[in-house]
Parts: sequence; C-alpha cells; structure tokens
Amino acid sequence: MTKRIFHAVCLVAVSVFLASLALIMGVLYDYFSNMQREQLKIQTDLAARGVEREGLSFFDGLTVDGCRITWIGADGRVLYETDLEASAMENHLNRSEVRQAMETGHGESRRYSDTLTERYYYEARRLSDGSVIRLSGSQYTVWVLLMGISQPILIVAVFAVFLSLALACHISAKIVRPLSEIDLENPDMEQAYQEIEPLLGRIGSQQRQLWEQALRLKRKQDEFDAVTGSLKEGLVLLDTKGIILSVNSAASRFLSLSAYCIGKDILIFHNSTEFQELLRRAGDGACGEMTAQLGKRGCRLSASPVISAGEVTGIALLIFDITGKEKAEQMRREFTANVTHELKTPLHSVSGYAELMKNNMVRPEDVGHFAQRIYAEAQRLISLVDDIISLSRLDEGIADMDRQQVDLYALAEQVCGQLRSKADAAGVELVLEGESAVLHGVPHLLSSIVFNLCDNAIKYNRRGGSVSLEVRGEHDGVLLRVSDTGIGIPGEHQERVFERFYRVDRSCTEVGGTGLGLSIVKHAARLHDARIELASIVDGGTTVTVRFPLLR
Repeated sequence: MTKRIFHAVCLVAVSVFLASLALIMGVLYDYFSNMQREQLKIQTDLAARGVEREGLSFFDGLTVDGCRITWIGADGRVLYETDLEASAMENHLNRSEVRQAMETGHGESRRYSDTLTERYYYEARRLSDGSVIRLSGSQYTVWVLLMGISQPILIVAVFAVFLSLALACHISAKIVRPLSEIDLENPDMEQAYQEIEPLLGRIGSQQRQLWEQALRLKRKQDEFDAVTGSLKEGLVLLDTKGIILSVNSAASRFLSLSAYCIGKDILIFHNSTEFQELLRRAGDGACGEMTAQLGKRGCRLSASPVISAGEVTGIALLIFDITGKEKAEQMRREFTANVTHELKTPLHSVSGYAELMKNNMVRPEDVGHFAQRIYAEAQRLISLVDDIISLSRLDEGIADMDRQQVDLYALAEQVCGQLRSKADAAGVELVLEGESAVLHGVPHLLSSIVFNLCDNAIKYNRRGGSVSLEVRGEHDGVLLRVSDTGIGIPGEHQERVFERFYRVDRSCTEVGGTGLGLSIVKHAARLHDARIELASIVDGGTTVTVRFPLLR
C-alpha cells in the first residue's frame, strides 16, 4: 500500500509540475509576444512620422537593433532597406502586410523562417505619398526557446523530482503509519481513520471469535496430548499419504522419531514391505495388524482408517509393546518345563521305591531304608512346592503383606539358630557379625532372604569351611553380606544364578536344593527396592551383598 501511495503521489507531483511548466511557458510566451508586437507598432509609427517629416535623410546615421526597416514605394519597389541593398530586392507589392497597409493604412503579418526556428512579425504604415514604412522583428519559436533554456529547466525539473520523491515518501509514510500501527488484536477506533472504522470493528469481532476458537482448540489439544501422552501404547495419526500429523511420546520411542517428524513421511522411519501393505490397506478403508521388531522391542502395529463423510481422511496407527508379554510367555514356558522336570525326579523315586515295596521285592531289613528315601523325596517335593508357592506370591507383589520395622540383625540371629545344626552336620562354621540395623519391610520375606543365602553358603561349602554373615547400618540404608569359602561360581554363570531352577552343575541336585532359593532372594529383594551384588571366585568362595534402602 505504501508503494502504491508513493507512486501515486510522485505521479501527481510530476504531472502538476509538467502542467504548470507548460502553462507558465505558454502564458509568458504569449505575454512577451504581445509586448514585442506592441513595441513594433510603436516603432513603426515613429519611423513613419520621421520619414514623413525628413524623407530619406531620416535614415542617415540611424542605427537600429532588434528590428529591420523597409521603405516601400507606392509601386512596390523597395526605396530603402536597413539590412540589404534596396536595388537588389524584389518588388514587395504582393506582401500581405504591404497590400493591407496600402488599402487600410495599417497592415501586419507573421511568417516563419524556412527552418521553423524563428517567427517574424511585420508592421506596416502607409505614408501620405502612398509609400509604406515596414518594420519587422524576429522571435524564437516556443521549441527553440525551450531548447535555449533547457539547462535551467532541467535543473528545476531535477530539483522538483527530488522534492516530489521526498514529499511522496513523507506523505505516503504519514498516510500509512496509522494503518500500520493498528493493533489487530485490540483495534483502537479513536486513532484510526474514520473511513476504516467499520473494517476495524469487523476485524475486532473476528479476532474475538478467532481467540475463542483458538482457546477451545488449545484446550482440546492439551486434553488430547495429556491423554495420548500418558498412554503406554504408541499413537500416530497420519493423512492418507502417510504424512505424520500427530505422534505421542510412546510412539516416538518405539519408532525412534525426532521432534521434527511432524509433516514427514512415516516410511522414512520404518519402511518394511509388510508395514507399507498395512498402511495401504488402511488407506483403502480396511483395518489391519502386524507384528514387528522395533529396535529391541517386539511390537504389534494396528492401523485403522479414519472415515469422515464416507471417505477415508486419515489413518490411526496404534503400537502395542508386547516385549513383556513375550518374555512372560517365554518365562512361563520355561518355568512349566522346569517345574515338570524338577517334580518328575522325586516323584519317580517315590514311585519306584513304593513299587518295590508293593511287590515285596524289598528285604524286611531294608524296608526302613526305603521308607527313609521315600520320606526324603516327599520332603523334597514339599519344599519344592512351598518354594513355587512363595515365588508365585512374590510375583503377585506384597500389597497384602504388612510392612513393619524389622531389626535385621535380630532376624539374622534367629536364622543362624535355625541353621546351626545343619552347619555343624556339614562341618561348616557359621559366624554372625555386625550390629543392630532396623529397616522397614516384611519380616518373613527378609527372613527368607537371609535363610536362603546362608543355606546355599552351607550347602555349597567344603567341610572345614566357614560362612560369615554380616549385618550393619549405613548412612543410606542397611547392608547384609553373606560370605563363604565354598566352591565358588564361574564367571559365565554368575549373571544367571538368580534365575528359576538354574544350576551351575546339574549333578549338584543331590545336595537337596530346589534351584529356587536365589530366585526367591532376588524377588524378595526387588520388593524391598534392595540391590544385590555378587562376587565369586572358583574354589575361592562367594560373597553376596544385599543393600536395603531406608524406606518408610
């Protein structure tokens, strides 16, 4: 708008300047032309009177500048000429001003030169003897005059143009300034032009409507972001061409999307053939699902068309993390297989011993021995079932278990008392060290941690070895450490010894363990937010450290 006003003002200024120049030049040219003609008339009258009085002697010593005097006889013959030789001039009887003067006493005419650069005025007076005095003067035409004064005109024109530009800039800026300073958010009617007040009123009304709509959209967007952001499932909204319109944080993690993915093709981030087919089907209006490996996660992708007015306007892509489910399914299968294997061994033993006794294939003196073996295997079954039940309860959490303040050192003393006879039978020295340390936890779970660690340290020790149990408080929690001088654990097995039914050497089943003790320790420690550290050297012993935080 400023440019258009600027151009308009410049055009008007230049047009006015040129029109004024033409008008002034025309008026001045006519004015001076009339003055020249009047002077020429006066000079003609004076010359006529002088010739009437003095005759040809009037021209003696006469010097005339700016005009030409010609004395023409009654027959048209030139009697005197100031510029040329009179005898050499042609007859002037046919000249219009001479003929008019002879007829009326006064004549005048104007003629242009051959080059049209000058115009000549002629004034003639008839004398009493019938002769005619004629005076002529030259005048430049308007074009020659303009060419003669072109330099000052050009200077004035340049000055006028610059002045016009400056004024145009100032005026256009001044006109546009109130418009450019209008606050469209809150238009002020008092400072605006009266002509645009209706427009400003309409703008203000529309601004209020847009603000209300933006507020509603922002509120809905915040609600949508809050809902989708809290979802564990990934949600991606696409248009029909696969361009990303919206994505929540879970989907960003699954697909490794950056913060600048909006507006980009989703195939840039995942472009498998199966995924392309899934999007194509959704774009055609059909739902579809697929399973894919996204990084280290196993995911199920579900694509559904977004239909509006009977047409597919977009695609909603849901991403479900099934890694935990697959892992749980795998653990369930492994657990089932391990439980089956662990239960089969004692059951086969019990069944075999019972069958021998049933068929009277056992000597009377061996019946006690066989009964003892059946009892031992039955106890092993009971222990195994108890451990499985304990693990199942730990998998479900301890929401229904009462927490209380527990002195771990006093609890360790009780466990040592329970295992003292077993340690003596194995020829292992059991030593408790430390001090009273109170923590907030479930007593029977803490007891199972201490019991299983000490029980393993005794079982996998050597005769004449020792087990050291240490309990002490730290500035940020409670420390429980169980060290033994047993057979140790090879480095490649240390990360797996806390798995269910995992044994470093399957031949060690004869020591009576179920293979679930350390798994119970791991789950019970996790439910107390404790951290387990294992250090072991083959034939050099094992140290297990459990660090409990001071939870309230």
